Amino acid sequence: MQHVEGVGRADRSDRAGIADRSDLAADCTNCFALCCVGLAFTASQDFALDKSAGTPCPNLAADDRCSIHTGLRGRGFQGCTVYDCFGAGQKLSQETFGGISWRVAPHTAPQMFAALPVMRQLHEMLWYLAEAETLASASALRTEISWSAEETQRLTRLSVEELLALDVAAHRAGVSELLSEVSALTRAGAGGGRKRDRRGADLIGARLRGADLRGADLRGTYLIGADLSRADLRRADLIGADLRDANLAGADLTGAIFVTQTQLNAARGDQGTRIPEGLTRPSHWE
Repeated sequence: MQHVEGVGRADRSDRAGIADRSDLAADCTNCFALCCVGLAFTASQDFALDKSAGTPCPNLAADDRCSIHTGLRGRGFQGCTVYDCFGAGQKLSQETFGGISWRVAPHTAPQMFAALPVMRQLHEMLWYLAEAETLASASALRTEISWSAEETQRLTRLSVEELLALDVAAHRAGVSELLSEVSALTRAGAGGGRKRDRRGADLIGARLRGADLRGADLRGTYLIGADLSRADLRRADLIGADLRDANLAGADLTGAIFVTQTQLNAARGDQGTRIPEGLTRPSHWE
């Protein structure tokens, strides 16, 4: 794990005020393997087989543990290594459903699995909002950020019936607008090339080695297989960017905002890659 330096360090609030995101980290020991059962797989380079939603993965053991966890990549299940529920799995398992597994109460399975994508979206929003609270550049929006986080947290405590009826897309739209404002304030004055707005751009396989992308808006940008080696991504907004198989060797993501562990896990990097504070260097980079 690297510490934020340079422009990124100056843009963070005091360490004592950083929001605790421990509840937004997946805790598989307190989850009923919801992602291994409720989600569908399609045979591809990410998954070695087809699996329909609601059907347990053949690698799932009776104790809700993955029987090939340490060898997922080598066995053709790379997709499992980059999935992150942001803590939605244990929230549903232990709170929404009171710790009663779908194995014990099979009639709850359809609702439990249907609620997973909804809860995951809410927890993902909380992850971004928690980071937004730590950005000194967004201090003018602190009240709005706190209110949005509290409202999103309230929604995670709804009953399963209320969760399934929730218009999560509408709520997400409001959060997204707020995070866009946070992004603009954070990226302002970061420098970078003339084309800083690459939001949603198709940069699949793009040759961006050594590119100056400081303060770039890369929201939702397709960077699959792109060569970003030694690129300068300081204070860039990478929310929702697809970094699958992107080459981040030697790239500088110091102070980059809204980066998730999932994005790093899906990319390729090395010991020279500088990652945002709070994230972990993936083991397969070594």
